[in-house]
Amino acid sequence: MSAAPQPSVTVRVPAKVNVQLAVGGRRPDSFHDLANVFFAVALGDEVTATPADDLRITVSGPDADQVPLDGSNLAARAARLLAEHHGLRPDVHLHIAKDIPVAGGMAGGSADGAAALVACDALWGTGTSQDVLLELAAELGSDVPFALLGGVALGLGRGEILRPLPVGGTFHWVFAVADGGLSTPAVFRECDRLRDEAGHGSDTASVPDPQADPELLRALADGDPAALAAALANDLQPAALSLRPALAATLRAGADGGAIGTLVSGSGPTCAFLAKDAESAVSVAEALAASGTCRSVRVTHGPVPGAAVTTGG
Repeated sequence: MSAAPQPSVTVRVPAKVNVQLAVGGRRPDSFHDLANVFFAVALGDEVTATPADDLRITVSGPDADQVPLDGSNLAARAARLLAEHHGLRPDVHLHIAKDIPVAGGMAGGSADGAAALVACDALWGTGTSQDVLLELAAELGSDVPFALLGGVALGLGRGEILRPLPVGGTFHWVFAVADGGLSTPAVFRECDRLRDEAGHGSDTASVPDPQADPELLRALADGDPAALAAALANDLQPAALSLRPALAATLRAGADGGAIGTLVSGSGPTCAFLAKDAESAVSVAEALAASGTCRSVRVTHGPVPGAAVTTGG
């Protein structure tokens, strides 16, 4: 313990969109190998860690009532995991200021877990290396390591094995938030069901190993929105649309409003729209808001860095 405890530490952490989500076959352990191109956007949550007599979670912001306050919360699990690693008690109050849609396919819960790791490490002065934080993050969930890293990265395995990718510029995004969430495990099960129903099979012997699309990686490196729009892909999109058919109308509304690329974000139900520039993003957002096909609309950009201390620490 090198540093004295801080009065409080606040960490900001970004949401993500998967610009490519290639899903392999169902493994014997029921997981799927992925080729998952994560892209961090400026929409984010803030997690504030303050010393306390025990572990406590509070939440504010949109849909705060949908966020668990018990030990299942990823931020709580992160605090316990880091404390256990260093032989400490997880005595901390974590306040989560939500701005990432809850259960929306943008890894909001995973982002909070990553932010809690960084905030508690700074609060407790434990000086954990980035490599160890990434290992702990991978124990928490497949999307948690990327929230630590940010930027753009290729995730392999279950998504937790990360390789940062070069990006040649800023891309402008619009997100349409749906009513209610979608369960990620349910979407993967539906993906398997649809593959079986189509006669292709859903296990690893039937589905090719997932690979990153070279054209998509080139578009990112070149900073070319049109080329990226043409390469956007999500193997979970048919399953999300099967479980939530109304999302098709949202995708059409965004395309009709001028988006150059559309896709369901991750396991959904948030829909992501790539715009050619900042001005076009505003127009797309206005069209989506007027369409009546979504609950709310957010305009943002990226890529942005991962979880970082903003105050304290």
